[in-house]
Amino acid sequence: MQLTAVLTLAEGGGFVALNPETGTTTQGDTVEEAVANLMEATALYLTEFPLPSGGHHVITTFTVLEPLHA
Repeated sequence: MQLTAVLTLAEGGGFVALNPETGTTTQGDTVEEAVANLMEATALYLTEFPLPSGGHHVITTFTVLEPLHA
């Protein structure tokens, strides 16, 4: 099963890794460690909460040109 990993820099150093399909989140000192931790956490999650079969998600980016004011 191919899933998505979104990595961001952690405030205290290292990386935070998120799998948007399941919501699992982990961290690691390196990209490789963060992804390995995410793979383990996501596998454990999926043993309890299997994903329904279906197509792949579409991932894209977007830019906000101005802050929205209420």
